[in-house]
Amino acid sequence: MSTGAPPRPRRPLRRLLTPYTLLLPAVLIVLLALGYPIVWQFITSMQHFGLAQQFGQPPEWVWFDNYITLFSNPETWLVVGRSVAFCLVTAAVTMAFGIGLALLMQAVSTPIRITLQIALLLAWATPVVAAMTIWNWIFDWRRGFVNWLLTNLGIPSQGHNWLQDPLSFFAVALIIVVWMSVPFAAFAIYAGLTQVSDEVLEAAQLDGASPWQRVRFIIIPIIKPVIGIVMLLQIIWDLRVFAQIKLLQDRGSIASQTDVLGTFIYKLGVGSSDFAMASAMSIFVLLLTIALSWAYVRNLLKEDES
Repeated sequence: MSTGAPPRPRRPLRRLLTPYTLLLPAVLIVLLALGYPIVWQFITSMQHFGLAQQFGQPPEWVWFDNYITLFSNPETWLVVGRSVAFCLVTAAVTMAFGIGLALLMQAVSTPIRITLQIALLLAWATPVVAAMTIWNWIFDWRRGFVNWLLTNLGIPSQGHNWLQDPLSFFAVALIIVVWMSVPFAAFAIYAGLTQVSDEVLEAAQLDGASPWQRVRFIIIPIIKPVIGIVMLLQIIWDLRVFAQIKLLQDRGSIASQTDVLGTFIYKLGVGSSDFAMASAMSIFVLLLTIALSWAYVRNLLKEDES
């Protein structure tokens, strides 16, 4: 007499292949949309590719010479360090304001919340060039609002150029980038907050938990995955920041002291017509982005395994 469990029926091959067949078009589109530019950049970074090659002259293979030249230049490492520091500080400040605004939206009454959401949407929807025009006027050294306000408060600031000094330049850039990024972070975290059960919060309140303890020990752990993905996206976006820095540089700052990765690649490619060096730097930025994102991806893999 057999005591073993009856054998499980084998799934037909067609049924096994159906999910992969449905995924195939999306995978092909992703490979074409992302894979082709990456492969082209990598090949170009291995060649001598300048303006002449753009007009049909065959490129010369130099293999890793571009990478050696690029990373033998101390300016490259200054730009990398400056970009990573700016990216991490900006992302941290954005997340702090985003979490604060999300908690505020949850705590206030409906009319105030709707007003706040409309204001955030307007900030989010404003085109970058239009927003930069306003910010350039606010920090203009001749007739800007900030200098006028500080002078009227008794702080002599008339004629002070905020964009001339690298430190104040990046302080202005941080304010602008955070202002443009906070709405997305606030809305995403607020969406996560709506998933926190009211019953759990009420039970913690009955147990004597203070508002700060409820935020720290209940709300933050529940919405931690949302905060993680928003933080990751913010780091990636801030590492690739370009338009805000370039438009501020065009107002008269010292570009060599305020370059970040985006403007450095632009200067190599468009400014110097050295598209091979620009491609090598772009490949490095891609690898740097993967390295900075790896901690979050590793956590995701661990969660899937558990």
